[in-house]
Amino acid sequence: MTDPSFLPGVPAEAVLAALARSPGNEVASGKFDSPESSAALAVNAFGWFLDRPRSMLPLPGVPMGLPDALEIEAELRFPWSGGRHPWLDVAITTANTLVGVESKRYEPFRPGKTTTFSEAFDSRDWGKGMARYTALRLALTEGRQTYRCLDAAQLVKHAYALRTQSVKRGLGAVLVYLHAAPATWASGKPVSPEAIARHQAELADFARAVKGDDVVFAAVSWRDLLAQWAKAPATRAHAAALSARFGAI
Repeated sequence: MTDPSFLPGVPAEAVLAALARSPGNEVASGKFDSPESSAALAVNAFGWFLDRPRSMLPLPGVPMGLPDALEIEAELRFPWSGGRHPWLDVAITTANTLVGVESKRYEPFRPGKTTTFSEAFDSRDWGKGMARYTALRLALTEGRQTYRCLDAAQLVKHAYALRTQSVKRGLGAVLVYLHAAPATWASGKPVSPEAIARHQAELADFARAVKGDDVVFAAVSWRDLLAQWAKAPATRAHAAALSARFGAI
């Protein structure tokens, strides 16, 4: 098996090391080479900034400031030692904020979302500043709230981990949901317009449910992000390379 190819300017050795650390087994399994791979898109997009974090503008509409450091395939741990801990596609550190990015491409339009939480979440007092995330977690667990396209349970877990690590570092926290609305699958088959609309509605509902908690939730589209990068001289060529490789996102 050969290593995947990366876009110009993406430090291949550092990116492969990050992928090897993460539990997704993206490269060895061949998933990274899939034309529908979300990981390939995120790694190529953000891996370019590993050696030049200050070249990345604040993500559109996200309260974060200029990046001081950036990590791809970042583990953000809960306040306990055992069990599984979240891995986010990107972690960005600014002077005042820890930003976790969860990237989605085709995943919202596939089945298989779960709403399971371990008992450890119930035994922890997450505080008043996370009351809305906790209320949503309970609603998901009890079946009072359901999402078919949005992986809400994953986002709640990410928010708890971000809260844990941001408090340790004395920073604010932002959870960014970076999403796409592809018109077709890689095969050329249309993605259901109804599913795309439902995903957007569920995303808006989730945002309303957690608004005001300590972990700020921000939804950003890949389309808006690439448009921002295309306008900036430092990232214009990178944005063009991403569009050429991955097409309309």
